Amino acid sequence: MRDFFKGLRMFGQGLGILLGKPRLLLIGALPAILTTALLIGGLVTLFFSLDELAPMVTPFADTWAEGARNVLRIATSVVLFATGLAIGVFLFSGLTLAIGGPFYETVAEKVEDDLGGVPDAVDLGFFTLLGMGIADTFRLLLRSLMFTIPLFFAGFIPVFGQFVVPVLLALVTSWFLALELIGVPFYRRGMGLKERRDLLRKRRMLAFGLGLPTTLLCMIPLAGIIVMPVAFVGGVLVARETLELSPTAV
Repeated sequence: MRDFFKGLRMFGQGLGILLGKPRLLLIGALPAILTTALLIGGLVTLFFSLDELAPMVTPFADTWAEGARNVLRIATSVVLFATGLAIGVFLFSGLTLAIGGPFYETVAEKVEDDLGGVPDAVDLGFFTLLGMGIADTFRLLLRSLMFTIPLFFAGFIPVFGQFVVPVLLALVTSWFLALELIGVPFYRRGMGLKERRDLLRKRRMLAFGLGLPTTLLCMIPLAGIIVMPVAFVGGVLVARETLELSPTAV
């Protein structure tokens, strides 16, 4: 658990760094504002569509007794919304980091300069960074669906689906979110998704320490506007830790 608490501490250090550099906080918040507006619209649409979606995915319950049918469809609505929320959190981070790649490169450069810099950093252009971010987000989304789809169906299991599945969804989302958050520091070193995935697998609890608070806080409406730049700076610290770099200053 030492790595988990270290990840939590680095998330908190991200907040401390940005509070001391309000300009970086503003730069990091801009992409999150746009993505927040898009995804809130999607989640609101999903919420008001649950009465129609729940019967669509449980047609076998049409002949059940009314009480049992209502219980199942309420549980189905909970699972549908939890799944949509989990995917939304992941898409939020992925889209924010993809769209905001050039912004976050500026933030990463400033933060890492204070931490000792990056020898031989790769200078990525706007469209190169944007393309890499979108491509990696798409790959991670496909991988995350390998877990979220089975968990969606597991959500129909009484008790397990309503209590265990949301926890597992949060953990899955946290892992893939952490992979997104440490992306830019790896790009600056000429390293892609495969390298950061392989390295982070050796420090899984560090990833959960960063990804879990980010995942949970992003579920609070509008909180992501501040949480994402904070989590990104925490991701810079986690990336350096994963790469076994010792910062000279925090």
